[in-house]
Amino acid sequence: MTDSSPVVNHHADHAGFAGVTGLVTALGMLIMGRNCARLAAELASVSAADRVVDIGCGPGNAVRAAARRGASAVGVDPSPVMLRLARTATRDHPNVSWAPGGAEALPVSDEGATVAWSLKTVHHWQDVTAGLAELRRVLTPSGRLLVMERRVQPGAKGLASHGWTERQAESFAAQCEAAGFEGVRIDQRPVGRGALWVVRGYKASQS
Repeated sequence: MTDSSPVVNHHADHAGFAGVTGLVTALGMLIMGRNCARLAAELASVSAADRVVDIGCGPGNAVRAAARRGASAVGVDPSPVMLRLARTATRDHPNVSWAPGGAEALPVSDEGATVAWSLKTVHHWQDVTAGLAELRRVLTPSGRLLVMERRVQPGAKGLASHGWTERQAESFAAQCEAAGFEGVRIDQRPVGRGALWVVRGYKASQS
């Protein structure tokens, strides 16, 4: 029987961000990504008690949003261009660190985070199953998972396709449940002229 579940990492073959083009893209994300970063910190109820890992952190907007709430945060990204800009924009902050890596192999210790989020980046992951397993590994019991993706229309092409349709959001939520996350739920949030899919869940407490 053929699996008809929508592919949620449909841009996993993206060439990445490098050179002048990558820098221009990173600068655009730095300017345009602040509202999404603030929303993530609010939805995850980030506080000074938290340790946040941001998978695909880009220029670091959400890492800085977490740090402004007193949390410690590590930004992980495979792109040297993104990490370089993130460091430059952040300067020295005692609660912030940066590391190269991807969702499938996070440079974070077991149960080293109370919050793990990926903001508009799951559609670039190489392996969603491996990525979700890593998120469970790094989260503490009761640790919170937050994923956001831009809402896109079925059949969209090019940049307009970088995000999820409703079926893709539902498929990802089902994969979170299959990976062992509990309390998984989907909703939508308006951002600018568009909207974001929001998927949240948590790692079960150990008995």
